[in-house]
Amino acid sequence: MKITIEYEASWRNAFLAGSNNEPLPKEGRQFIGSMTKLKTAANFIQREVTLDTVMGILNRLIGDQRKLYQSRQCHQYFFKEIEPLVSFHDKPTVINNEMIYIRNTTGSTDQESFAGMIKGDDPIFTAEYAPLLWGVLGLALPELLRFILGQAVSFKPMAIEPEPLAIAARLKEIGGLKAITKEGEVEKADEILTEKFEKYNALDNKGNIKPLALYCSALYIQLAKLSQQYDMTSAITKTGRISGISNNGFTKKDFMARYTTGGKKKIWGNPYIREEFVKGEGKTQRLMTKASGVLEININITRDKAKALANLIDNAGVSSFYLGKKGLAYVKKIRT
Repeated sequence: MKITIEYEASWRNAFLAGSNNEPLPKEGRQFIGSMTKLKTAANFIQREVTLDTVMGILNRLIGDQRKLYQSRQCHQYFFKEIEPLVSFHDKPTVINNEMIYIRNTTGSTDQESFAGMIKGDDPIFTAEYAPLLWGVLGLALPELLRFILGQAVSFKPMAIEPEPLAIAARLKEIGGLKAITKEGEVEKADEILTEKFEKYNALDNKGNIKPLALYCSALYIQLAKLSQQYDMTSAITKTGRISGISNNGFTKKDFMARYTTGGKKKIWGNPYIREEFVKGEGKTQRLMTKASGVLEININITRDKAKALANLIDNAGVSSFYLGKKGLAYVKKIRT
């Protein structure tokens, strides 16, 4: 028996973690098509037509709309004895790489944005201790190292304005600084911070020190010092942290969420694109793949069984269906 299926614009990428061959997790399959997730190469998943794809189509054609693993688990599974006799040949004639926009109904949040009005009058920016706390970010790197080593440094009153956007901009600027060699005072400072903070880790993949981790951890040193003189409860969360700032880095959306009226800004979709560097080619963009062509399904069964299966397909009356993810597919011809 031979079933010929024509298809157009069949999507050849996956946006969800996990597999269709297992029950859905309690909270559903994780969406991995966001801009943040796509920075990880493993989350850019390309698909081809497989036996599971073909068996899913055959079950759909006879009117079975259950997930394939559910059909296979049923003791009355129609293709139980037929499945080992199925082979196929996918013949894509047109393959396009297209920019598409994916709707993300989970409502991820923008890493760099916020919603609502800025609460610049929060005590962490207006209290007497504010210039001393945020003054740490105004120190030059040599001064910062001396501060971490316990040496005296002078905080310039207006080195940095105690205001949410100014502080976020300064932290972003620090995050863009090059890593520094772990030697001399830098190494001593790193040792002190490692001893003070359990989660501190400033090393990059080359063994150098990231300045942002030094500055963020220095903020916590200053926080502890100021708590001996001021009531610092207005500066910290219930867990004793400065919102959005850890010992190793800074997350703008978490920082601004506390100091704005609207909180984090939700993202309901994004372009499906992954940028990566390919040696010899430079920076390249990987986009959604769409294929059009013909899928031939061969089933090695007797003519009587083939006619019975063709009759089931006719009775179900499925006019069109997806092949894989999205696209349009339909049965062109059935030979028994």
